[in-house]
Amino acid sequence: MKDTETRLTELETTVIELKNQEIKIAQLEAKISELTTFISDIQEQFILLPDVTRYGKLKQLLQQGDFRKADEETTRIMLEVSGEERDTLTPDDVSKYPCNSLQVIDEIWRKYSNQKFGFSIQLKTYYQGGGNLDTIRAQDITILRKFADEVGWLDENKVAKFEDYDNWDFTLSAPDGCFPAHWWKSPYGLKMVTFFFSRLISCNIA
Repeated sequence: MKDTETRLTELETTVIELKNQEIKIAQLEAKISELTTFISDIQEQFILLPDVTRYGKLKQLLQQGDFRKADEETTRIMLEVSGEERDTLTPDDVSKYPCNSLQVIDEIWRKYSNQKFGFSIQLKTYYQGGGNLDTIRAQDITILRKFADEVGWLDENKVAKFEDYDNWDFTLSAPDGCFPAHWWKSPYGLKMVTFFFSRLISCNIA
């Protein structure tokens, strides 16, 4: 009987210790989460510090959830960085676009859209649809159309709906990877899309 009571006491002590450990683990996980958020904020501030004027408005628009204006601002920034206008921007210009700018824009979009929008999300969607570097080089229209459909750029008739841009869904209910979208429209069409995807890959935007 005494041995049983001793055993029960030991078990109760063990249970209490385990519960205390669970509490400590939960507290540690909470601290890690706080630290991760803090580091993310510091990294963003560090990235934006050299060029807060250029990216500040984009960040503000995304914080406000104004995805349409943020989409248009993204295009403005990218043309400014490239030193070209929409009609003069060539695939060759895109192939040399600064990686740092792409990384900053992607990170801001991802952060303020709960990881729904951004260039890396678009590239991920392209991969998930069967795309890869070979299909990009081959300008595989089937894979590209599948991608465009997945991110919401095609209408119910599978036709590009950039001409109906005013009526798009500019909320978090839009398909993953839908934005940035305005930037992708180009006089060069398919060629520009493939060159830009190639640049995202070479810049490790993932």
